[in-house]
Amino acid sequence: MPAPEEATTSASPEPTRPPITATFKSLGLIDPLLQALEQVNFKTPTEIQVEALPPALEGRDIIGVASTGSGKTAAFALPILQKLWEEPKGLFACVLAPTRELAFQISQQFESLGSAMGVRCAVIIGGIDMPTQAIALAKRPHIIVATPGRLIDHLEKTKGFNLRSIKFLVMDEADRLLDMDFGPSIDKLLKLIPKERTTYLFSATMTTKVAKLQRASLSNPVRVEVSTKYQTVSTLLQYYLLMPLKDKDAYLVYLANSLAQNSIIIFTRTVHDASRLSIILRNLGFPAVPLHGQLSQSQRLGALSKFKGGGRRVLVATDVASRGLDIPSVDIVINFDIPTHSKDYIHRVGRTARAGRAGKSITLVTQYDVELIQRIEKVINRQMELWPTDEEEVALLKERVSEASRLAASELREQQNTKGAGGRKRRREEPGGRDEKDRDDDVIEAGMPKHQKRAKNRK
Repeated sequence: MPAPEEATTSASPEPTRPPITATFKSLGLIDPLLQALEQVNFKTPTEIQVEALPPALEGRDIIGVASTGSGKTAAFALPILQKLWEEPKGLFACVLAPTRELAFQISQQFESLGSAMGVRCAVIIGGIDMPTQAIALAKRPHIIVATPGRLIDHLEKTKGFNLRSIKFLVMDEADRLLDMDFGPSIDKLLKLIPKERTTYLFSATMTTKVAKLQRASLSNPVRVEVSTKYQTVSTLLQYYLLMPLKDKDAYLVYLANSLAQNSIIIFTRTVHDASRLSIILRNLGFPAVPLHGQLSQSQRLGALSKFKGGGRRVLVATDVASRGLDIPSVDIVINFDIPTHSKDYIHRVGRTARAGRAGKSITLVTQYDVELIQRIEKVINRQMELWPTDEEEVALLKERVSEASRLAASELREQQNTKGAGGRKRRREEPGGRDEKDRDDDVIEAGMPKHQKRAKNRK
């Protein structure tokens, strides 16, 4: 886990802060954008928007660091849309996102903020067939929002498509984009786009890994920082719950039962646990739905829309859902497994208490997790409180939870057997060369990269 002091990167000093009473109009935005902001009910700019918009509208490169839920997307979308209004043309900007869900969300925000000027966006991600995306790219959309692997696929294989004319490159969740498999794709992309461009890097956490990319891709950037490197918002109440490992499922069901009226996201470390816990909860009558990187794209979007729409009150997810997703109604985040990196903890609990609202997080701590939770407390500089529990009620639940767990294990075995029968054929037929790169961190987090390589070799 990186120490707090490691999470620094050099850039030109912060600009002088405008007064906090700034309005979108006083920041220099044009009327069509002001009308769109009014329609989506953005009344006053957030701190990151107040800091980033003036230098961005002057044409400067930006490094933006702000806590999750602070309005980062609008901070880079608004200056791009303003410039597009002045110089309307296709393939104007490219936004890179680490996950497919975040790419869809960024595209929706661009379309709603640019509604008055008829902005066209294309989402280029894995899990959707390439010919359909190639047709969308041939229409020269103004904004491309993409995951890195699939974008490189199109640049190499789609006839007539290039990014030689783009004016803006945005890397959202820049630290995650630089982790794992995304680095080589970004290096390749930087060689295929013009050097004369404006570049924005935005993230909730910024580490030393970004310094190298900053030197390679940004020109005299302004660093805009409105949160410390590792920080949770003050409206978030953080709790822990101590238990023996063998009773972890029972304590989770106890929490789901006692918090049944709330909208809850439960984070797990592995895909298997996300699937298993969602089945256990459904067997016990809770409206739970899983979200992880091994679901198809339509299943992932379906799970998200059910949860956002209130059809399901419990979302059981791997870290695929911890980054950037704005689900306004999340009341409580439960960490079933403690993340090994403190910045992942910050992103997970950042799904609640967004945009000034209150929220709660509860972290399940077994006898093996005490050191991890102490490290997280040290980094966020806050002590978590103990969540009160009724031990008798937990004891009464154990038998029912144990039976639901046996049923879940049986159901998962049946699913594996069904997949095994047709899996090989499906893998051969699946389109898209680099879709594995557009997967999410749960594969790495679960310690399963070797399995991923074997699957590649079989293709």
